[in-house]
Amino acid sequence: MSPLTSAVAAVITDASGRILLCQQSQGHRLWGLPGGKIRNAESPVRAIVRAVREEAGVEPEIVDLVGIYQLTGDGCGEDLPDVLVHVFRGRLDGVEVTVNSPGRICRLSWQDAAALPQPLTPTSRAAIADAVAGRSGVLRRVERDAEPDVPEAVDAADAAIPAQVLALATNSG
Repeated sequence: MSPLTSAVAAVITDASGRILLCQQSQGHRLWGLPGGKIRNAESPVRAIVRAVREEAGVEPEIVDLVGIYQLTGDGCGEDLPDVLVHVFRGRLDGVEVTVNSPGRICRLSWQDAAALPQPLTPTSRAAIADAVAGRSGVLRRVERDAEPDVPEAVDAADAAIPAQVLALATNSG
């Protein structure tokens, strides 16, 4: 049995229904939901509010629990712990988000659920689909993806990023 790590994430929407996504600063620069690990003696709700504040500089309104997702499998390497992710539904209306943790994330972007950037983490894909369908209280096992078929990102790869994402990154800094 592999060790278990507990984490949080949030499907945060704005008044237009767009979803807030973060792009990782390292590795393959996957896109995902804002969130992070739950600290010792910290509740999942406190953890998601803290994580979003640390990553985006704002405190979301937490609406409900989309679900609990168990990320498992050896798709991208052996001996990775399973991760139990509490995914919340949240809202942010009329506030600016800014990258607050450049060591962890390099971009924040509001995206339409029908046009999500790739590569996207498997837990984010599942949770966004559940949130968009209006589900709450989901319990789901999610398998890790195999290593992406993209090289590790470097700054020169910015040319492949959609113009609206670059505009948001430029305007928020």
